[in-house]
Amino acid sequence: MNVYDFDGTIFPSNCSAGFCIWCMNRHPGLYFTFAPKAAKSIIQFKLGKIPEYLMLRKFFSFLTKIDDFDEQIGRYWDQNEKKISAWYLAQKRPDDLIISASPACIIEPIAKRLGVNFIATEYDREYGVFLNNLMYAKEKAKYIIDHGFPVINNFYSDSLSDTPLALCAEKAYLVTNRASTVVDWPDLDAETMSRVKKHIDTGWNIHLK
Repeated sequence: MNVYDFDGTIFPSNCSAGFCIWCMNRHPGLYFTFAPKAAKSIIQFKLGKIPEYLMLRKFFSFLTKIDDFDEQIGRYWDQNEKKISAWYLAQKRPDDLIISASPACIIEPIAKRLGVNFIATEYDREYGVFLNNLMYAKEKAKYIIDHGFPVINNFYSDSLSDTPLALCAEKAYLVTNRASTVVDWPDLDAETMSRVKKHIDTGWNIHLK
């Protein structure tokens, strides 16, 4: 089984942020009812005043305000499906697993189009709350281990924050240059591992320069 992160790995950008902008452009009222609160929560998170899960819960709240969600997510992927990386499409297999911190309601439609399995963050669009832990960093590895998934042959991610899951795979690869270049997962020295742990704990993605 091959496992793939999604945003920045087989898709060149963050699909949650992209879909948020997509929805705001089609429902301009969100620029007034959602955007200021979202911006405030992001600033509070960066200043260390609120935890990551709370910031993301407030950011994902735009999903509670989209009455035509099914139509919009379908149209979003109609336009953006073509951005899936060519290198991934060339090696795609039906037993592939996408694992992403983005909400499942955003990931599920594209996973179905690709014909692969997925795990993502469960976010209740009615009540605006998480139904499970964020599928981020060590939570990805914990989920895989706790649910007894088969051996991971190859793992691909754009972020060293996914090191816990990379260590679970027989072989891991780092994806760079907006999901276009695949290289071997780097050997991490003590200093880099310290940075990785710090960024995992604080919730920020970390990439090699």
